[in-house]
Amino acid sequence: MREEIITIGAEALVGEVAKLKVQGFRLVTLSCTEIDETSVDLLYHFDKDLVLKHLRLTALKGLSVPSISPVFFAALLVENEIQDFFGLRFDGLVVDYRGTLYLEQEAVKTPYCRFSLRNSDQANPPTETAAGMENP
Repeated sequence: MREEIITIGAEALVGEVAKLKVQGFRLVTLSCTEIDETSVDLLYHFDKDLVLKHLRLTALKGLSVPSISPVFFAALLVENEIQDFFGLRFDGLVVDYRGTLYLEQEAVKTPYCRFSLRNSDQANPPTETAAGMENP
């Protein structure tokens, strides 16, 4: 089995994915890992005849990434999952659950990020004491 990792920018992502599809590659999955408080690494995994190609995209958490779901429809599930668990947004998703594919509205957002981007209301959530009263 051979592997190749290609670093790519967001502006070239959809075009490169479309080229891989035309060449007969199939989408295996996407992986996401947090790098630091501002960025994540996205790895797009493709396979054809036991040849693996990976596209690596480093994305800033506050910016959107183009969705590849218009090219590979099945990508909508893993892209929505990454939105739920990492807080990254994908532009052009064919079906966008807006962060609620797996997590309900009141759930903790971005549970897989050590460095979360939170608003001030979420930074200090109230906690319950033994007597059932809330601590501010």
